[in-house]
Amino acid sequence: MTVDDTGSGADADGREEPPPLSSSLERGDPHAADPGEDHGEDPLALRIEQLILGAERRYTPFQAARSAGVSVELATRFWRAMGFADIGQAKALTEADVLALRRLSGLVEAGLLSEAMAVQVARSTGQTTARLAEWQIDSFLEGLTEPPEPGMTRTEVTYPIIELLLPELEEFLVYVWRRQLAASAGRVVQTADDEEMVDRRLAVGFADLVGFTRLTRRMEEEELGELVEAFETTAADLVAARGGRLIKTLGDEVLYAADDAGVAAEIALRLIETMANDETMPELRVGIAFGTVTTRMGDVFGTTVNLASRLTSIAPRDAVLVDTAFAEELIRTEEAPASEAEAAEAVAAAEKEGEEPPTYRFGLQPMWQRPVRGLGVVEPWLLTRRDGRA
Repeated sequence: MTVDDTGSGADADGREEPPPLSSSLERGDPHAADPGEDHGEDPLALRIEQLILGAERRYTPFQAARSAGVSVELATRFWRAMGFADIGQAKALTEADVLALRRLSGLVEAGLLSEAMAVQVARSTGQTTARLAEWQIDSFLEGLTEPPEPGMTRTEVTYPIIELLLPELEEFLVYVWRRQLAASAGRVVQTADDEEMVDRRLAVGFADLVGFTRLTRRMEEEELGELVEAFETTAADLVAARGGRLIKTLGDEVLYAADDAGVAAEIALRLIETMANDETMPELRVGIAFGTVTTRMGDVFGTTVNLASRLTSIAPRDAVLVDTAFAEELIRTEEAPASEAEAAEAVAAAEKEGEEPPTYRFGLQPMWQRPVRGLGVVEPWLLTRRDGRA
């Protein structure tokens, strides 16, 4: 790609300079003094930035785009998609920024990604790693940089700690990413057809802490934070251990998905049972729906997701409500009987034939039909655990 030569101002070659990353900030010659650069910046902050990035500041946005061989407009789209603020004409970019631009634009030029897809890659990566970085700084590094000796400041120990941790955390991040990529790719290639790769049939569950709003008014901020962290950690561990996928956490609520209805049911009941055994935790309610789900950037969308959310809002305390499609899937896979009468008939028939009676992990009880906002009338089913016998 070539640099877009339209805009205000002129560079050293007499060409018109493209608009910088922030058109609202002053435009100027990219080779002149850096109007956006803060010469009063904390020296330690600059040293830490250089340590983490592995390079010093060398380029304005225009210079970085030109060095990478891309237009400023495309560079701006990538930059914003990754979640970074406009920086005007500050000399704040490094060789790593130039290399990242070259790689993304190279994938587009090679036809491996469309420009829109490349922007999505930048956005999804930026959003995911932003949350990880915030957590590591706010929690992980904050705890590790407690001054080891009286008289020392936190800033005096921050740089050497980061210097020691950085390569290890980087290696671990790449390892986990490869593991997750392998798992996700494995699920996709096992999909029955191409259409299901995007619009898939999944079980989607919401788990919601009851009375969380009231808790926020009664608890101290630190206590509330500890409760939320304990809830999210417990939920994440249970979802992963049972073969589901944690989609996202929303403080007092978690969203998870599973390819198999039995897996989703087991996760829901385990969550209820685990939280009920913890006196520090509020009561929990769970709603699950089964059907076609659209996946985008690691999130899930569609009517099935909306239905699961609505079921959660009407579920009794410490109970699981599921939709009819989910109940039918459990019945189809013989994880649950269609009714207790059918279960009794199956036992009688097995005994008559001298065979082993069927075993069911879950029970289903139809509830009253009710209107659900935006989704019409639904018939929820109460999901319970059975002892395995019919």
